[in-house]
Amino acid sequence: MTQTPSTEDALVALDATALSALIRERKLSCREGMQAYLARIRRVNPTYTAIVNLAADEGLLAQADARDAELARGEWRGWLHGIPQAIKDTGHALGFPTTYGSPLLADAMPKEDSLMTARMKAAGCIVIGKTNMPELGLGSHSFNTLFGATRNAWDPAVSAGGSSGGAAVALAQRLLPVADGSDFMGSLRNPAAWNHIFGLRPSQGRVPFLPSAEVWVGLMGTEGPMARSVRDLARLLETQAGFDARAPLSISTPLGTVDLPQDTKPLKGLRVAWWGDLQGHLAMEAGLLERHERALKAMAAEGAIVETVAPPFDPEALWRTWLVWRRALAAPRVAALLARGDVRREDIKPEALWEYDQEQGLSYTEFQSASTARTSYYLSMLELFKRYDVVALPATQCWPFPTEWRWPKTVAGRSMDTYHRWMECTIYATLAGLPAISVPVELHDNGRWPAGLQLIGPPQGDAALLKVTASYELVQQALLLKQPC
Repeated sequence: MTQTPSTEDALVALDATALSALIRERKLSCREGMQAYLARIRRVNPTYTAIVNLAADEGLLAQADARDAELARGEWRGWLHGIPQAIKDTGHALGFPTTYGSPLLADAMPKEDSLMTARMKAAGCIVIGKTNMPELGLGSHSFNTLFGATRNAWDPAVSAGGSSGGAAVALAQRLLPVADGSDFMGSLRNPAAWNHIFGLRPSQGRVPFLPSAEVWVGLMGTEGPMARSVRDLARLLETQAGFDARAPLSISTPLGTVDLPQDTKPLKGLRVAWWGDLQGHLAMEAGLLERHERALKAMAAEGAIVETVAPPFDPEALWRTWLVWRRALAAPRVAALLARGDVRREDIKPEALWEYDQEQGLSYTEFQSASTARTSYYLSMLELFKRYDVVALPATQCWPFPTEWRWPKTVAGRSMDTYHRWMECTIYATLAGLPAISVPVELHDNGRWPAGLQLIGPPQGDAALLKVTASYELVQQALLLKQPC
């Protein structure tokens, strides 16, 4: 069998769609693809710590051989047939522990695959390991005491973001052709921005998070896709999405196949509401807003109508609403660990303990009030989307910071009063359950630090948002061709 790309680097540079075509046409064997990726992982991953709990080569190559045998019999599982995939460590994959980046869960072996994992396996992928994340998924900086810190794909001295930091770096460094992640407070969007790739937080209920002990309230977190190209992003979402009766609030209307444009027509007449820094409410480091505005000008040059718009809510009041929801949903995981009997408070990261301690005095009346405020905010967004097609704002408020920091204590000279205040720009899509995507913009002047523009779509507008992003990709081809060293 002839391997079309002549080198390992050329092969792993392909996006998943191109790799899939070569495998299906039998111009590339699944074994050859697996060998190329494993070779690059062995060479590059020690620098970045993106993939953890990597399976043994022998077993993975045997699975690749089995996929090749299926092809020889005319059997095709789907577009991910034989393609390596590493699951973010919040998701279950049989044979691999689900550690959440915590030493306390280092040996927590799942009894079944997560629904998202099962759907990707059904499309043919081979799970090779897990991707790194912050301990218990808290904070947008992927470090933990179990595996260490994931380093930025463009500059190993700075943070990769999080909590899907390992997935983002694995993509940017060509350790995986496509990746999955999850997003509560920007965990698909922030690391995508800091690693110059695409990260999509789907509409609430688009990708059911299963298995789950609670399926009614805790829907702020959602799994979703990350990719180097919009066509891969759309195809992975198509694979992950779909109603499941075990998740009664999952979206019953099928996403279907997203028909991406081959031109920039979706930008013509597109109405964009630019929030910027929310009239000074968000602390923003120098240079970020200017890069976002230049990206919007590139869209305007293709016919988009961009207007600076004041947010239809009180940002500080909404932040207080967020804090209530965040602690209510984050604290139970900490409580479950403390209830084990063999766990001390000092075994758990301070940020997680802060969420737990804050939740102890939370009353149902306070939570219900926060739910009412969230509803009011959602209705204000519905009104906004009567006038605009997309809302734009930064995906991050600062440039990547040194890996040794836990989190930035100040941004643009302003003190951050919580460990996650510097991620505030990500809460607006989450609270409203709206689809949101981070798209690459120009790098920092040093040429090493990426950033991203966040685009938020209307309720269940995932497909329309992907079409807009595909047109943006065409407009920014030169920018998107840049790769880390």
